[in-house]
Amino acid sequence: MGQQFAGSEIVEFGIQIEINGRDFYNTLARQSGDQKIKELFKYLADEEAKHIAAFQEILKSVQQYEPSESYPPEYFAYMNALASEHVFTRKAKAKEITKDIKTDKEAVDKALGFEEASVIFYEGMKKLMQERDLEIADKLIAQEQEHIKKLSGLKKGLIAREEAK
Repeated sequence: MGQQFAGSEIVEFGIQIEINGRDFYNTLARQSGDQKIKELFKYLADEEAKHIAAFQEILKSVQQYEPSESYPPEYFAYMNALASEHVFTRKAKAKEITKDIKTDKEAVDKALGFEEASVIFYEGMKKLMQERDLEIADKLIAQEQEHIKKLSGLKKGLIAREEAK
């Protein structure tokens, strides 16, 4: 079994994830009636836009790069499976997902799942990147982890608010 896709294709998956993430957060910001939640989702949408630009820079450097043969075809199959399971690798998926969200807590839960899956995907993607791009990838992962912290804090606040009712 041969390699299923090149490193550049994995970075393109990352770009699509970020595009859909941006659209997802913009949609959630429009749907929320809570100003604090609206502001957080708008902030996260802006962050995803910055990530798109960063991945586009990485793509320029990996387009002609093929990872070392030390990565067996099974690793590419693993990355392909991660990408295909990540809901945001498919175009225009964000709007479809948000139509079923009824509460701010559901929105935050979906956002947490998205961010966690992205970190896992990007960690795997790093193994296929050139050394010079690893620092950028690490920064993106750190930002995604920061998003998880912000969303987790928001979720705790929402739960506390529900329990106080």
